[in-house]
Amino acid sequence: MKTFMANPQNVERKWYVVDAEDMILGRLASEVAAILRGKHKPTYTPHVDCGDYVIVVNCDKVRVTGKKYTEKLYRKHTGYANGFREVAYRDLIAKKPTYAVELAVKGMLPKNNLGRKMLKHLKLYAGPEHENQAQKPEKLEIKGGKR
Repeated sequence: MKTFMANPQNVERKWYVVDAEDMILGRLASEVAAILRGKHKPTYTPHVDCGDYVIVVNCDKVRVTGKKYTEKLYRKHTGYANGFREVAYRDLIAKKPTYAVELAVKGMLPKNNLGRKMLKHLKLYAGPEHENQAQKPEKLEIKGGKR
């Protein structure tokens, strides 16, 4: 018996919607990243984008544990002299509510062209409404995310 290897022509994609209200950021991100990669499918192939589309709503209501709300910092460098910038989690959530979830999921995907392509299948919304009703997404319950 031969091992099945998926290719882009025979990948079937579904749309899922996840409600992030009261979910812990890291646990939500790891489950979403696995779905974007396609690891929940029996036809998973590491070198092919065989994952599904994921819509995450209520990104502004995601939780973090411990002192992360006040002490977690997001750091970057602009590339210029004195270009080091850092912003606290609470300030980031106030300004860009979906960005913390995007960065958490991005960190759990492969760091190559395939990972960047998978990240485009992630749709994030701060509120409970989303614009992808035409795709008829299925509601997805993520285990272990709520407390």
